[in-house]
Amino acid sequence: MTESPAQPPRPPDSDSNADRMRAVAKYSGIGAQMLATIGLSTWAGYWLDEHFQNKTPWFTLSLMLLGLFAALYNVIRSVSKQE
Repeated sequence: MTESPAQPPRPPDSDSNADRMRAVAKYSGIGAQMLATIGLSTWAGYWLDEHFQNKTPWFTLSLMLLGLFAALYNVIRSVSKQE
C-alpha cells in the first residue's frame, strides 16, 4: 500500500474559478431577464394588434421598443449596482 502524497496548499487566488462561475451566472441571468422582457412585451403588442385587427403593427412596434428600453434600463441598473 502506498500513501497518497500530501495535497499542496491551495493558492489564495484559487477562488477565481468560483468567482468566474458567479459572474457567468449573474450575467446569464441578466441576459435571460432581458430576453424575457423584450419577448413578452413583443408578444403582448402582437396580441393587441391581432385583437384590434390593426393593419399596421403599431402595438407590436411600440411595446417592443418599450420592452427594449426597460430591459436596457434593468441591465444598466443591475451592472452598475453590483460592481
